[in-house]
Amino acid sequence: MSLEDKLEKIRSPKLQNQRETSVVLSAVEDTLRDQKHGQSPTAYFAALLALLGQALVGSNGTTNKELASAVVYLLDLVTEHVPAPLLRSKFSQILTSLAPVLTSEDAEAPLLRSSIGCLESLLVAQDAAAWALPQTQIGPRRAVAGLLLLASNPKPKVRKRAQEAIITVLKNPPPSPSLDHPVADMCAETALRTASDVLAIPDARNKKTKVSTHDQRQPDLLHALHLIKIIAPAAGGWPSKKIEPLCELLMAVSRSSNEYLTMSAFEVFEVLFIGLADQISSAKLPRLMEAISELKPSRDDSQLLPPWLAVISRGYDVSAQISREETFQELPKLFDMVSAFLSSSSHDIRVSASECLISFLVNCIPDTVILEQSVYDEKILERLVLAAESLLSVRYQTAWMEVFNVEAALFQVLKWRASTLGRNIVHTIGELRASDAFNGKKEADTVLGSAIRAVGPQTVLETLPLNLIKPQEGQPGRAWLLPLLRDNVINTELSHFRTEFIPLSEAMYQRVIDHGESEKTVEIKIFETIVHQTWALFPGYCNLPLDLTDAFDQPFAELLSNLLYSQPNLRTNICRGLQTLVESNQEVLAVEIDEKVLQLQSRVTKSQAQSNVDHLAQFAGNLLAVLFNVYSQTLPQYRGHILQCINAYLSITPEAEVLETFARVTDTLESSLKEITTQPPSEKQPPKEVSPNQMPPTSHTLMDLIITISIYLPLPTFPRLLTLTSHILPLNYDAQLQKKAYKLIPRLATSTNGALALQTRNEDLQSLLISSAPTASAPTRRDRLLAIATAIDHLPASDLHFIPSVLSEVVIATKEVNEKARSASFDLLVLMGRKMSQGGAIEQAKIPHMGHDAPTVPASLEEFCTMVSAGLVGSTPHMVSASITALTRILFEFHAELQRSVIEDFISTIDLFLSSPNREIVASCLGFTKVAVTALPKEIVEPKLATLVPGLLGWSREHKGRFRTKVKHIFERMIRRFGVAIIERYTPEEGKPLIHNIRKSKERKKRKKSEIAAAAATGELEEDGRTDKKTRFESEYEEAIYGSEDDSDSNSASSDNDRTIDPAKSSSKRSINTNKNKKEAKGGTYISNPPNADPLDLLSPSALSHISTTKPLPLTLKHPPRLKTKTTRDPENGKLVFGATTDEAEDVVMKDEPGDEASLEGGINAYVEAIRGRDALIRGRGGRLKFSNKRRRGENVDGDGDGEEGEGRREKSGKGGFGSAGKGEKRGVGIGKGRGEKKGDPKMQRRGLGVGKVRGGRVGKVGGRR
Repeated sequence: MSLEDKLEKIRSPKLQNQRETSVVLSAVEDTLRDQKHGQSPTAYFAALLALLGQALVGSNGTTNKELASAVVYLLDLVTEHVPAPLLRSKFSQILTSLAPVLTSEDAEAPLLRSSIGCLESLLVAQDAAAWALPQTQIGPRRAVAGLLLLASNPKPKVRKRAQEAIITVLKNPPPSPSLDHPVADMCAETALRTASDVLAIPDARNKKTKVSTHDQRQPDLLHALHLIKIIAPAAGGWPSKKIEPLCELLMAVSRSSNEYLTMSAFEVFEVLFIGLADQISSAKLPRLMEAISELKPSRDDSQLLPPWLAVISRGYDVSAQISREETFQELPKLFDMVSAFLSSSSHDIRVSASECLISFLVNCIPDTVILEQSVYDEKILERLVLAAESLLSVRYQTAWMEVFNVEAALFQVLKWRASTLGRNIVHTIGELRASDAFNGKKEADTVLGSAIRAVGPQTVLETLPLNLIKPQEGQPGRAWLLPLLRDNVINTELSHFRTEFIPLSEAMYQRVIDHGESEKTVEIKIFETIVHQTWALFPGYCNLPLDLTDAFDQPFAELLSNLLYSQPNLRTNICRGLQTLVESNQEVLAVEIDEKVLQLQSRVTKSQAQSNVDHLAQFAGNLLAVLFNVYSQTLPQYRGHILQCINAYLSITPEAEVLETFARVTDTLESSLKEITTQPPSEKQPPKEVSPNQMPPTSHTLMDLIITISIYLPLPTFPRLLTLTSHILPLNYDAQLQKKAYKLIPRLATSTNGALALQTRNEDLQSLLISSAPTASAPTRRDRLLAIATAIDHLPASDLHFIPSVLSEVVIATKEVNEKARSASFDLLVLMGRKMSQGGAIEQAKIPHMGHDAPTVPASLEEFCTMVSAGLVGSTPHMVSASITALTRILFEFHAELQRSVIEDFISTIDLFLSSPNREIVASCLGFTKVAVTALPKEIVEPKLATLVPGLLGWSREHKGRFRTKVKHIFERMIRRFGVAIIERYTPEEGKPLIHNIRKSKERKKRKKSEIAAAAATGELEEDGRTDKKTRFESEYEEAIYGSEDDSDSNSASSDNDRTIDPAKSSSKRSINTNKNKKEAKGGTYISNPPNADPLDLLSPSALSHISTTKPLPLTLKHPPRLKTKTTRDPENGKLVFGATTDEAEDVVMKDEPGDEASLEGGINAYVEAIRGRDALIRGRGGRLKFSNKRRRGENVDGDGDGEEGEGRREKSGKGGFGSAGKGEKRGVGIGKGRGEKKGDPKMQRRGLGVGKVRGGRVGKVGGRR
């Protein structure tokens, strides 16, 4: 940014604290203008320098803080653009003026930062002679000393600005023969002394504050380490004389238990190594590594040894980048040094040592050693492998798990060079793996897997033979190697599979055949498993084989063909292997990397890969014939891998053979279609649903093959393809065949020839799609839309009349039940809009059902919207609703490109449709309104609120279709965007309660968030209080349509909404809502068990009665008191009296007795309530969980009504329900209290003596359910 741009920002300040700076700048410019000096950087510098003397004259540094801050700030901006000689001449004057500010403890941070900026520009301009002045004189060194002091300032912004200034100064040394900056040593020494002084403070604890000095010094130590970290790279590498003290300091810091200090020390080491990675500073690296090696801790120092090993590892990584050969020569010595730590008793030390060894192997062995090995390199590798082999001795037994990681890394690095060197390691680990008492089988498998990938399966099996065909005495069978081989075989000899595993498969399969048809034994099942595991290796052997041209010959191809015909269970592995043969070599041809890197990775060059592909192309014709036949004999659910294999071989088949194959398949399909079309109309019935075990019709199979072949065909064959498609699309009685024909069109677009054919023959494709519209069946809707999208994507600008020809079909598809079809229609609408926005002409005379004299109109986005909006005058509500939905999608996508007048017309039109009595139309209008409210600019929507708000409120009381919830969500978005005041202004009086309810809900949500935040701050937040907000929508459009406030907030506010929507009903519902608010939140599972009872037996039949979805209240009545009744005779008249109570009835039953027979009954009641009750959990569309909010039959709706009114309403319901009286019945003895009745109402007390309250039905001892 230029000086003028910086000053222009100050001239028009936006912040209050820049006002003074603007005034000072204006005064300076007026002075310069009066004196006619011009507004050059030098003139600004001179004027500001004169003002600096007026602002900084006091003993404490400043007399006018605001003026001083403004002047120094402007001086900081200007000095960067002032010539260097002028800055050198004024250095002493400026430094003398700024020194009181820099040394004052009361100086404000803005003034300090500006002063530091001035010093930075001055120091960069100094020459070698100025830097030669001692620190005792007023010169650059004294200024740098002040910056170093400020670099540890407790104020973060001041500290950061000083550190940035030091970096800039050190990176801009004066011209001199030396590579280092003249003050690099001084900066390093000062930073090192500062850190050492802080670290040397003895640890003591303050008796009053209980805070140790160790904790107090940590921030200062962190600041000092950060200063070292910025000086090291900026100074051209840390000075050589200061390397040893720095290493000692950093290793001492690494001992700290504070992870931040340890991390900072590592960061300093990392910066040191990065700074020494270039060729200029690399001369200091050996001295640094020597100093670090001399600081080697004790073998059992678990606190310091791991960080030391990490530093050593990183250091030799940098060393290998600079001098690769020298580091490789030292590798055996380093390996032995670090290996000694693997015998430590500390697990952390063993892990760190193993990671260090792995780093040595990965970073210190050059690629040239693997590709071009010399005798000297071979000896070093032998020493290295012997050292790794010695780690498997008993001495390191406790570290074997870590050693296995090192061995695996060794095989990964040495690759095929380990085939002779690593045999002993493979044998030792294989013997350990075969032992039943060995616990590290997983780790051993990792090492053996790395060995298989590196040296190949042949070397591993020579060391560890399978012993399966003819087991030798004393040699164990190693069938456990087969899964390891399956997962790790790659880039090896295919001939080994033919010589080793095909005989094994034949021998095992022969034993299965010899067993006959009798029942399979365990041994026979094992043989079958070995056969499958053997052929599971075939894909791995086919992944870039080294001998493909020799191993894949005619006999082997015939063997594979016979197996494809005769062994359906092996088809998957054989097809995968054949496919991998082609694709792995094609990947090598397609990759753009150096030949040496390619050879190191796969040992197959591009020329070899090309010869492999050419060799496979010789077998492609015969293999395709076999695969076609096998495909036609395979059930549809198992055809996928065969089709992928066919696709792979078609890509390498010569064009002549592809044409011949296409002609044969097409002729067969055409003859099959003729047979279908020549059938009498009575026989042309839709095919019955094909069972999973039934083969599909031949025409379906042939169409699959044509779709696969299509992208490899030359241009002259595409007319025949379109003709074939035109014969299939009218067959509306075979939807599956139609779908395959539509799938052919998008498939063609994936190839170069196919895309060119779609462009050249687009007119024929348009006619085909338009003519086939009447015969398109419902299951083909999505594929037809994708075909139309392909045609439009390749549509020339002269044929835009095709868009309005199919537009009505696309609009109707937005209301499809199938979600994929809806998504395809929305995407197609967007594609059409983009095509129309590119311009062109629409010849309306070519549109079906349009007159020949229809005018030609220019294509534009507005014209497209006009076409879509024509559906608003449709004859059916479904068409009108679909048009509104389509307009909604177009508005969401193109609202930034549409003219404002068009958008306003849309909103006004939809506003009229809000008053429609048809719910389908209104549902689409609500979606449009929501998109308009959330996506459109405020200045467009706000003028329309006067009509939108009353229109929406007209549906706020409609429950069907969740209209009430949708309207409420729209108002929530409105309030969030426009504010409550604006929405209330346009809200009629009867709608005000809804607005108040939303406002209260937002306030309640805000309070809840603050409570959760407060609880989280105090550590009292339970797990249930933490919720992760995850999006449920796949696109922004769906979120705009269906997104809303948090469901929990909406549900929690629903009761308030019920209460406030209709003021006439607010008084009658107040009490019931109060009761709802008092209910406990549902969710979770609780076990009700009295404190003094025995532990609950969850296997007992009565356990279910103690499990509930609501939290039980302690020491309260779980059931109404069961009163014992008996029959007595009245002494006065001798009449029998039933239901008389005994004294025991007055006792309250606080818990179930051990022998209570009703416990099973209570358990069943709880289960019935859980699955069928009011609060039962159910799944809605899409598998989403929800709770039923329907009132059960017989429940009272008024919580404060009296008993007679409640009974009257139940009698009028006409139907009985669980826990309620039936039709025409009056509640009396035996009927429990209904929901909603007052608990304390005297009329409701003791209604059903001996019968408890019923919820969800109860099972009695006799008579079943009541």
